[in-house]
Amino acid sequence: MKLHLSNTAGLNIFTAYGEDFVAVNQEKHARNLIVLPESIIFEWSTATPATLAASDMQKLLEVGAEIVLLGTGNRQRFPAGVLMRPFAPAGIGLEVMDLQAACRTYNILATEGRKVAAALLFD
Repeated sequence: MKLHLSNTAGLNIFTAYGEDFVAVNQEKHARNLIVLPESIIFEWSTATPATLAASDMQKLLEVGAEIVLLGTGNRQRFPAGVLMRPFAPAGIGLEVMDLQAACRTYNILATEGRKVAAALLFD
């Protein structure tokens, strides 16, 4: 699916996604990554939703986002509660959703000027 937004100059925005890829500013990616409005962190983890570790989640706590959207592949899969627990005391919202929903939600929040990160896990 192609996505169209206006007012995105200088931002990393999802421009398309499919079963096994996302496109950020027209560039395709098919490996786990973190997308922030001003930067992209490639291959932040090799984990799947089932194998996420505390070290993977710690990286998400350190990206400087107010909201982290965790895209868990083609369907929504929640990580263990113990992995999600540190976000609330840090004042960081953590939302778990499928990869496509994470892309759409990220675009909305990024264009609103929010400090958002999309952490994507591919199946």
